[in-house]
Formats: sequence, C-alpha cells, structure tokens
Amino acid sequence: MKNLLIVALLFFWGVGNSQTKYEPTWESIDRRPVADWFQDAKLGIFIHWGPYSVPAWSPKGTYSEWYQYWLQNRTLFGNGKFSGKEVLEHHQKTYGNHFSYYNFGEMLTARDFDANEWAKLFEDAGAKYMMITSKHHDGYCLWPSKEASKTWGFPWNAKEVGAKRDLLKELELAVKKTDVKFGTYYSLYEWFNPLYKKDAEKFALEHMHPQFKDLVQNYKPELIWSDGDWDQTPETWHSKELLTWLFNESAVANSVVVNDRWGKDCRFKHGGYYSSEYGSTLDGSRPWEECRGIGFSFGYNVNEDVSDYASRRTLVYLLLNVVSHGGNLLLDIGPDRFGNIPPIMQDRLLALGKWLKVNGEAIYGTRKWERVCQWSEKGKKDWKPEGAHYLPADFIIKQTIEPEPGYAVREIFFTKKGKDLFAIVPKWPKGDLTIRNLKVKKGAQIILLGTKHKVKFTQKGKDLILHVPNLTVDELPCEYAYSFKISNL
Repeated sequence: MKNLLIVALLFFWGVGNSQTKYEPTWESIDRRPVADWFQDAKLGIFIHWGPYSVPAWSPKGTYSEWYQYWLQNRTLFGNGKFSGKEVLEHHQKTYGNHFSYYNFGEMLTARDFDANEWAKLFEDAGAKYMMITSKHHDGYCLWPSKEASKTWGFPWNAKEVGAKRDLLKELELAVKKTDVKFGTYYSLYEWFNPLYKKDAEKFALEHMHPQFKDLVQNYKPELIWSDGDWDQTPETWHSKELLTWLFNESAVANSVVVNDRWGKDCRFKHGGYYSSEYGSTLDGSRPWEECRGIGFSFGYNVNEDVSDYASRRTLVYLLLNVVSHGGNLLLDIGPDRFGNIPPIMQDRLLALGKWLKVNGEAIYGTRKWERVCQWSEKGKKDWKPEGAHYLPADFIIKQTIEPEPGYAVREIFFTKKGKDLFAIVPKWPKGDLTIRNLKVKKGAQIILLGTKHKVKFTQKGKDLILHVPNLTVDELPCEYAYSFKISNL
C-alpha cells in the first residue's frame, strides 16, 4: 500500500507539473498564468546600476540612467522645462569635449559592492523579489556577455572592463540564499549599437536573442523585466518566438514570471503582468506592478537632495494605494559607481520593512476587495497635479492627509485575504471609526494588528462602527498607518 501511494503521488505530481506547450501567438502566450507567488509578493526592489552611475548626473525631474541618450541626442524630457543641452554642457565642463561615454565603463569599479549586504537589505525591507538592470539601453552588461563585446567591438561588460567581476552572478548567488526572488531587467534595444542602427531585425536575431538566452540559462532569473521595447514591433523583435522558447525550453520554463514590455503597442495588452511607471493605479483585472524610484531618477543622481526623495510616510501610503488596487510596488534604488546604496535609500527601505513587520498580514498574500478605499464624503476624488509628465510621489499625501481645497481624501484602504478584511487607516482615529456600507456576520472579531487589542464594534444600519481604543503614541504598534483585521467577514 505504501508503494502504491508513492506511485500515485508521483503520477499526480507529474500530471500537475507537466508543462503546457506554448505557441508563438499572443493568444497562446497570454493564456500562461502569472504565478501566485508574484501576486502575493506586493513589494519588490528595483536596482539601476551601470556606467551611468559614474557621472550620476541629470537635471532634477529627469532620468540620470538616460545620460548617454541626453548627451548624444542633446535632448531632455521629464518633469520640468529643459533646453536639451544641460547634460552636454555638464559633460564637457566636467570631463572635456573628447571624453566618451564608453570611458565610464572603466570607472564602474564596484569597489565596495557586497552582494550579501545588498541581499540582507532587501530582506530587511520586507521585499519578496528584486530586479536589477542586467543590461540597460546603453548595452553594457553586468555579466560576461560575449555578444556585448562582439557587437560593440570593444569590452563592454563588467567582467572585462571596470569591476572585472561577474557582478550579476555575485548578486544572484547572494539573493538566492534568501527568500527574496531573483529577477533581471533586460533592455531589448540598445540606443547606439551599430548593428541596431543598421538593421534592427538582424540585431534582434543575431545579438539580442542569443544574449537573452545566455542570461536566462546561466543566471536562471525568477522574473524578467523586459524594457526598451517601444522602438520596434513584436514582429521585429521576434518577441513571440523568444517567449515561446522561454516558456517551453528554457531552464526556467515552468517558473519564470515576465512583464508586458515586448514590443510597440504591446504594453497593457500582452505578455505577463502589466507594468506601469510613475503612474497611479491600474484596475487590477490583470496582475500588475507599479514602478518608481525612492528619488525621482531610477539611476543615482547627485543633483537630488532630501526634498526629491519620498518620505517614509509617503512610501507606506504608496504601497497601500498599489496593494489595495491588487498590484505590487517595485521600488527603485540607485547605487553609486562603487556599489554603495545611498544611506537615504537604505533608511527608506528599512522603514518600510519595520512597518511591514507589524502590518504584513494586511499586505502579503492579499487581493483587491470590492472597494479599494473609503473616500471622505465631501469633495472631489483622486487629486492629481497638473502638467506633470511623471506623477510625483507626494500625490498620495494630497489624497490622504493633506488634501487640496475642495478635494476628498482616502480615509481607509482595504485589502482582503480569504474571509478576512483589512481596513488600513492613514491617520490614527480620534474616537470611533466608521466604515460605511459594511455588515459583518455574527461572531466576527476585529483586532488591531501589532497589538492584542480586540476592538469593540457596533453595527449601525449599513455601517460598521469601530470603537477604537484610546492609545498613547507610545502604545501605538507602528507609525504612519494602522491595520484593523476584521475576521470572518
């Protein structure tokens, strides 16, 4: 009987894990489910690190990781008004008229880089996955990619120039010792690659595809964040064929999670989960993720000061806003050229981790409820600043605790898990807390996460009234936001 049981278990395990064969069509690819663990994760860490981390310079309101593009095209876009020559003028003044961007590769020494310290920081931040720029749009690779140096005609990867180390492998090994999932950002295109400029399709088939496969087979990322897709159609990139290989034949075929950036007009339509950038929220009909920096720029930018960095409170509210809409927050950090993560970024990550230690039950593994929040009864909803190309982080402060005149605020964020509902308030209630249009069953219980307090409540018609205990500041379980768990809803 024991042997028969083992055989039966092995049979059903094999059936359950047999791999679906995908075809190179969107109809087939889009049927591939996004792994549950991704929808449970809620918080990821984005890392932009490359030659652009050497100058680490761009006007406020722009992306410093686009330094080469700004420099060579003499243009700028972002939040603000620019002449387009700012980066060029800075570069000439700082490095001289004949200093090439490619010289920055030698200066990316990663002298202080300690992959284990990074991995521990990600854990302490409460992140469940991380994503690093294995290759950004400048074509420089953090791993010994032979395609990079071959196509460019000179050493253009971290093993051959600068650090003289396989930085990606070091980080992969360190992260995979933890419970944090290892992910890689990969740009499909390269701004000034000579082959790309000559023949985009040949570049895709002879450079991008083999390079992508090398990355996947040798580093086995659990997530792949494709980017740089918008310049060509999925047909030119041969994205459907590449994804079919990834899902059918690669070393991570059964497990890898991907986003939706696989070609022009592909985003929010095809691929894996949907990826917004400096937005607000998506509707949650498909697993999704919002990415933004702790500062504004994704790459480290020495121009940014404390006013450009999101506060601890702001980051907590951003997380709540995204998670209540059923999404994940991918929060970016930009290390310097030596591999140091700026202290202000470490501070923000650790503050998030501290808050999540108390309130994680209301975040991890939750799903979108029928209502994402409770707005105050008076005023217009969903305030946004006018004229901003990218939505600044502090919009969420205006929507919660510091409203503009005539606007409503989000009084309560909601998440759900099974039969439990979590009501998370950005302000500690003074007196009773009213949750409108909510009825609970007999035997329901309400507790304040991080305490042993059972919260008394009254059903008043359609509304649920929580009689919140009168706690001092020292008795509160955390800062910034407070979670009430309503069990057996």
